Amino acid sequence: MLGPLFVSAILAIVPASAGKSDSERSITLNAKDTGYRGIWYMNQPLQNEYRFKYSGGLGTYCAKHQPFAVYCEKVNKTFFCYGGTAEGTHLKYDLTKTSDAGGVPGALLHMVSYYDHASGQVPRPTILLDKHTKDAHDNPVISIDDRGYLWIFSTSHGTGRPSYIHRSNEPYSIDKFERVGATKIEDGNEAPITNFSYMQPWFVPGRGFLAFFTRYNYPAARTACFMTSRDGVHWSEWQRVAAIDQGHYQISIANDHKAGTALNYHPKGKGLNWRTNLYYIETADLGQTWNAADGKAVALPLTTPQNAALVRDYEKESLLVYLKDIRFDEFNRPVILFITSRGYRSGPEDGPRTWTTARSTGATWEIRPVTTSDNNYDMGSLYIERDGTWRIIAPTEQGPQSFNPGGEVAIWASSDQGATWRKARQLTRNSPFNHTYVRHPVNAHEGFYAFWADGNGREPSASSLYFCTQAGDVFRLPRQMSEESAQPEKVN
Repeated sequence: MLGPLFVSAILAIVPASAGKSDSERSITLNAKDTGYRGIWYMNQPLQNEYRFKYSGGLGTYCAKHQPFAVYCEKVNKTFFCYGGTAEGTHLKYDLTKTSDAGGVPGALLHMVSYYDHASGQVPRPTILLDKHTKDAHDNPVISIDDRGYLWIFSTSHGTGRPSYIHRSNEPYSIDKFERVGATKIEDGNEAPITNFSYMQPWFVPGRGFLAFFTRYNYPAARTACFMTSRDGVHWSEWQRVAAIDQGHYQISIANDHKAGTALNYHPKGKGLNWRTNLYYIETADLGQTWNAADGKAVALPLTTPQNAALVRDYEKESLLVYLKDIRFDEFNRPVILFITSRGYRSGPEDGPRTWTTARSTGATWEIRPVTTSDNNYDMGSLYIERDGTWRIIAPTEQGPQSFNPGGEVAIWASSDQGATWRKARQLTRNSPFNHTYVRHPVNAHEGFYAFWADGNGREPSASSLYFCTQAGDVFRLPRQMSEESAQPEKVN
């Protein structure tokens, strides 16, 4: 069993790299774990029976982190990362603290692994690093370049902790990673990249990396940003995308044609729990120019609430907007998935939480409801398939910890571009914990179509990792492994 003390011991014995400081030498662990265990996390205690603004098994948190998984046809494997933890770490969680984020070794471990579609097995996951926090906002994300090298971006919640970029030593391998000394252009010179939040790195063959991310206090409390890189090492100048009032959350997507981002915003004076409005902008030339979905030019950064990127003014409707996912349809137009609600608290008072899609027609936006669920932080993924089917895989059904994040997972399907929806299948039932944060792999293979975790919504608990097939069969990754590889357990 790999416990917190063992992880601390690994930190002390990792071989040092020449020319690096003691702190740099201990960052990269490249150790093997004995199974798949996700991080439990909570944020903002509440004085009601639901206990927290959000909480649970958040190994694939948050919606503003993308991607968590990538399918590679060349080796027929889906590579993935997640926020893991050593066995029993959740039992040491201090619920009197807002985030319990202070430097505790063995809390949030950045984990990397893959599912082998040919064998139907997973190897022991690789412990890339110990992030020295219990804050799931520091979860990693993954990208894979056109030579097959895995890139892990270790993000940070604000500026209080460092961020890292690692690359695998070999293509399509999780065995060993090296830290990348990435730089950006700043005032005409190269400067080290040491901090970023809510990272969303997309690799586009022939173009390189396009990354949307957040910089705190730059000048807004949460400034939405964009950068590019041909090689993952040398990055462009950080471009401010939006800095309206107190700032933004954003979700993004990129393909061979363009990159796009959807945003909400925090009105001045209302606090960061108030997030409203829906915006969208895109670029077809790596950030040289930006447009709204109708093709109208947009000057960056966005600095006023009323602007050409505004999709809908939810502030006038006194509704909050929680962004979930974004895709391009067969016409290469954006479709945005989000939830609206009347308040930030867990519980029935601020409902309904309405799952909604916004589809660009090129001239206007079609905004339509899908279903409702019971928490603002219920999170699922949108799929637009080759036959025209729209599919949402999400924890929309009430779970054992009702009105806490997540629940039971279901598939919703639409054959008319979101005009009507039907619940095609419920994937989980009678679960002990809520299932949370269902994620869409890049180039998703039908055998590993969505990826998520579970956890108790009201108290610290163990957290397992799951995936499902396109048809809806659900598998749990092994929490304990006695061999070098193992078969996931089918649970439905």
